[in-house]
Amino acid sequence: MDILEKLERGERIGYEEGIALYDLDLFTLGKYADRRRKGLYGRKSFFNINRHINPTNVCKEICKFCAFSAHRKNPNPYTMSHDEILGLVEESYRRGVKELHIVSAHNDRVGLDWYMGIFRKIKERFPDLHIKALTAAEVNFLAKEHRLEFDEVLDMMIESGVDSMPGGGAEIFDEGIRAQICKGKVSSEEWLQIHRLWHRRGRKSNATMLFGHIEGRAERIDHMLRLRQLQDETGGFNAFIPLIYQRENNYLKVEEFVTGQEYLKTIAIARILLDNIPHIKAYWATSTLNLALVAQEFGADDLDGTIERESIQSAAGAESRNGLPVEQLVGLIRESGFIPVERDSLYNEIKVWE
Repeated sequence: MDILEKLERGERIGYEEGIALYDLDLFTLGKYADRRRKGLYGRKSFFNINRHINPTNVCKEICKFCAFSAHRKNPNPYTMSHDEILGLVEESYRRGVKELHIVSAHNDRVGLDWYMGIFRKIKERFPDLHIKALTAAEVNFLAKEHRLEFDEVLDMMIESGVDSMPGGGAEIFDEGIRAQICKGKVSSEEWLQIHRLWHRRGRKSNATMLFGHIEGRAERIDHMLRLRQLQDETGGFNAFIPLIYQRENNYLKVEEFVTGQEYLKTIAIARILLDNIPHIKAYWATSTLNLALVAQEFGADDLDGTIERESIQSAAGAESRNGLPVEQLVGLIRESGFIPVERDSLYNEIKVWE
């Protein structure tokens, strides 16, 4: 059957067909992705009022694409105390933040309680704040560093107050690529297993894909299909987030960077392929705000949130360090022809900004 016929019928796309989708012109892809997006959410575009906190950049791993961790190109190591973190949380809470997104480097100079203890302290003082924290890469690091099973670390997270998991650390699942860009970090199978175990606990998470570096289109399709397979099994992913590789202050030598058209094609293909993952997020912190707004026409229904402060992507050149005021984000969504919808971390609607 012709691939366009399958798209017309809304049928599932396989691996070879997924690669072939990239050969379609952008507007054909956009038409089918937008059709699926509108079938799910109409003109609604979701965001939340959140705060990113990155408590340490001291890292045991050496990932070539990373500009955040302390190394020769970023010779400014730091590790926040719990009191410093709580001070940031209190400031954000007063401004109406409803979600904390807490992701760190793999710091082997602090103990397990430095990681888990801050979640407990936040929940004690701000019990209604949603804590989205610890990537599968961090879980893997903590398990191996402290000789624990994944199950033990995940149970500690829940007992300490973590509500959901972010999708970081997935990078690209192809192990040949991983060996070149993040050797020694969590493997693709470990990443998938950690999320599988988290979902079995009735908890939700997100999934990411870092692209635009040394991977190819085939590796992207393989990555998405592995996520789709796990989602068929668990149903635990809330959103898929394609992250554009940021080029500054790292050791990955990439000469040709991803174009806006390639990004929009990847967003559209994600919406088409990932028929079982509810939301496709155009994370403005890596794509630029303008491109994220355009991505709403190509299958994306979520722009992440206000962020307030972001250190990981901005260290590599993204213009996301100081976040966005909610009024500005709402205005931009409106001006792009969509309906801004404030959501909570699990995509329950809080307010529709008509």
